[in-house]
Amino acid sequence: MTAGQRDPGSSDPGSSDPGSSDPGSDPGAGSGPALVGIVLVSHSAPVAESVAELARELAAGGAVAPVAAAGGTALGGLGTSSERIVAAAREVDRGAGVALLVDLGSSVLTVKALLLEDELPPGSALLDAPFVEGAVAAVVTASAGAPLAAVAAAAAEAYTYRKA
Repeated sequence: MTAGQRDPGSSDPGSSDPGSSDPGSDPGAGSGPALVGIVLVSHSAPVAESVAELARELAAGGAVAPVAAAGGTALGGLGTSSERIVAAAREVDRGAGVALLVDLGSSVLTVKALLLEDELPPGSALLDAPFVEGAVAAVVTASAGAPLAAVAAAAAEAYTYRKA
């Protein structure tokens, strides 16, 4: 287990999260294998939401892993919100792990603190990857049913993508 990962412990992957406000939000719940969930943490809500939309659209063609954006502050400003990150992680948790990708600075520190404080679902991991390319790679790989370690490797491999 890496420093940026939480032990899944003994939680039951089939159990539902009692804190979930919309248990029917996953149309594929209960059908097929659980997919790794993806949380995109940015200082900007529009950036997080746009990257989530891009990744979902590029992964389309079958089942798409659950993806949630956790951007900005509760008041709509720039920054990071622990509450938004925790809520997003719970929203996408299907029992196969939750991969968190962050944009920069305090978002990294916030996710690390949440992992250390056991505030995120069991099996949560902070991925070391570029935000946009890593998000696309993570969502595509998770949508194919890959485990968290493979999702993390695919996202990290995005560092090697060359554009010139």
